[in-house]
Order: sequence, then C-alpha cells, then structure tokens
Amino acid sequence: MCHRFLLLALVALLGGCSNLGYYLDSASGHLDLMAERQPIQKLLLGDSLSPERRRQLEQAQRARDFASSELLLPNNDSYRSFVDLEQPYAVWNVIAAPRYSVEAKQWCFVFTGCISYRGYFAKEDAEHYANKMRKQDLDVFVSGARAYSTLGWFKDPLLNTMLYRSEARLVGIIFHELAHQELYVKGDSAFNEAFATAVEREGVRRWFAQQDDTDSYRAYLDSSERDQAFKLMLIDTREQLAQLYESDASDAQKAAGKQDIFARLQREYQVFKRSWENYDGFDEWMAQNLNNAHLALIATYHEYVPAFEQLLHAGGGDMHAFYDAARAIGKLDTEARRERMDTLLAQRRREALAVHRKRDPGAQGTVSVQKTARAERSKGTS
Repeated sequence: MCHRFLLLALVALLGGCSNLGYYLDSASGHLDLMAERQPIQKLLLGDSLSPERRRQLEQAQRARDFASSELLLPNNDSYRSFVDLEQPYAVWNVIAAPRYSVEAKQWCFVFTGCISYRGYFAKEDAEHYANKMRKQDLDVFVSGARAYSTLGWFKDPLLNTMLYRSEARLVGIIFHELAHQELYVKGDSAFNEAFATAVEREGVRRWFAQQDDTDSYRAYLDSSERDQAFKLMLIDTREQLAQLYESDASDAQKAAGKQDIFARLQREYQVFKRSWENYDGFDEWMAQNLNNAHLALIATYHEYVPAFEQLLHAGGGDMHAFYDAARAIGKLDTEARRERMDTLLAQRRREALAVHRKRDPGAQGTVSVQKTARAERSKGTS
C-alpha cells in the first residue's frame, strides 16, 4: 500500500490535469499486476503446472539466461516471475488517425515522451476512450498487445500472453522486451521498435544456431517471410491512401477512393492467401472494418529494422559494439538521428541489391531497386 501511494503521489506531481486520471489508472493497473507475481523457479519446483505450461516456462527461463549471456541484454529480475492474467492480451492500445490521413495521432506522457497509441489495462476502458475519439471524427483501432515494458523501472513479470506455442515467438518476445530496457529514446517509437525487433531477430538466429536446429530456424524464416509479405501489402495500401489524401480531390472523392482502396486490399489478400497455401492466420485481422488507424503504425514500426541490421553487420556482429553504436545514434537530435538511420538503410538496400544481382545478373533498372527497397523496408516484423 505504501508503494502504491508513493507512486500515485509521484504521478500526481508529474502529470498535468488532462492526464492525471489516466496516470492513476495506469499506475493502479500495473501495481495490481505486480502484486500477482510468482517466482518462476518456485512454480517449477511445485506440481501445480500443466505439462505444457511447465515446458513453456522452462523454455522462457532458458531464453532469459541466453538473453543476458549471449545477447548481453540487462541481467536483472525481469521475466523471472510469472503472472497468469487469464485473458488473451496484457494491454489494449487505442490508435487513432484523421479520416483523410494515415498519420497516427500522438499522445505525450512524462516518462515515454510522445507515442502513437494510448494503452489501457482494461479493454472496456480502451473501448470507452476509443468511442470518444470516434466522436471527434477520427478513424480508430483498438489493438490487443501481448506484452508491455516498464523499461527496467520495475521487475517486469512474464505473462501468460507472452507464452506463444512457437518456440521462436516465445523466445523472441523476451529478447524484444529486454531490448527496450537496453535502449529507449524518449519520443521516437520508430527508432525504439526497430531496434528491439532487430535484436529479437538476431537473438532468434543465435538461439537456433546454438542448438544447431536448422529446421526450426528455417521454419521461423518462412514464417517471417510470410509476415513480411503481408505487411508489405499493407504498406502498399497505406501508400496508396497517402497519395489519395495528399491529392486535390474533394472530400467526397477521397471517401469514395478510400473505400475502393480498402476493397482492393481485400481482393489482394485473397491472392496472398493462395500464394501461401491458403494460410488463414491473418483472416481475423482482415475481417475487421479496416480504416486508416489499422495501417497508421505499419510502416513506422518496421522501417528502420534493416538499418539496425546494417549497424550490427558493420560491427562484425559484436553486441557490445552494436549497442554502443545504436546508443550514440539515439543521442543525436531527431533530424540528425533520422539522417543517420536513412544512410544505414540506403547502405543495406545497396548490399541487398548487389546480392540480388549476383543471383540474377539480368536484373536491372528502377523496378528492381524499388522492389528490393520495399522488401527491405518491411523487413523485421515483431
């Protein structure tokens, strides 16, 4: 109770009036969650776990050790305890965008800076706030998130929502969340998410390499390739919408064009499914009443993953050197940071194009360059 009171008093001092209620609810939700933590080692010594849950927790703890020993990520008590939320998501994020824009609305907070979503521990609270946004004539999307990070301020627990059946996904999410503790630049979601995703991808690669499990890693790459292809389709749609909204068309024409573009996306998705042997993993997402908010973060969160992979490659795969280099970029002002990331991205694209041309000497021209650039831009989904 003392810890709760002190934290609430702190946010009362730090938060403005408009955000005070939100801060209080967030602090209360987080502390309620923290109170439910159980040490994983204690759970593993008992007999209350199902065989599947025991396997997942054992695997998660091996991944947690691996994260610090092999990826040099923070060695602390995060993800050493467990909470079963008995629900599919840890938090629900509200994302909003203007009716004729694909740029997400920004919310600014004391600790995180400005971000493109607003998170809630309770789904009904997220839906209530989403309805307020809809009344402002905004496109809105409420998205469940499996994990969240306090950036090392607290000993974050492992949640049941993070326990994917896929080994690659389970270990990857631990690497991803710990990466946020290693480096976080206030107010730059694109930088932060791309960095964490690059660490995740490298971590999964090393995880399977250590086990000499090429089959599992190949399956992970196949899954990643499918995810990237899907997101590239969404990025294409986002770009079409952006061109429409930036045109001189009337609002009525933009409304009709917007409807046509989303209808085209649905048709393209059916082609996409056939190309992946009718894989239906995206069906539920595509069945929503899609709008600008669904696409607002697609490009932003993955654009710079290849740039970080280039930075890791330039350092010979040394994680210490990689973190130092990334941290140095993070200290730059916003414009200089973007310029540096764009330079790394261009280098990565040139190298990818060179490899592509070696495989296919006849590939020339702008089309090849654009395809390679777009594929690289979409690389690294989390």
